[in-house]
Amino acid sequence: MRLDRLLVYLRFARTRSAARALIETRALRRNRNRVRRVSENVAIGDVLTLPVGGEVRVVEVLSLPDRRASPALAKCHYRELDPHGEIAIAPDQTPSNDMKAPQ
Repeated sequence: MRLDRLLVYLRFARTRSAARALIETRALRRNRNRVRRVSENVAIGDVLTLPVGGEVRVVEVLSLPDRRASPALAKCHYRELDPHGEIAIAPDQTPSNDMKAPQ
């Protein structure tokens, strides 16, 4: 299934135009690789990393929907791999007590 269509069906984008704009920012990744084409195919088991509303969402595609459905049904087609944002995309830059420079 085309990535732009999947983003709409899973409700990560409202329209295919919005999905296209998101993909064209090159902020979206599929299986750790930047997505370069709107028409890139997505398969079951693929992991998508995408920015949504100021957060970074990491989801695994469990099944491919036939159409856009309610938000509750859309969630049945993917699994959140980082539901609480615990995986650090960029490490914290504050040094710990063990790593301080000697005085």
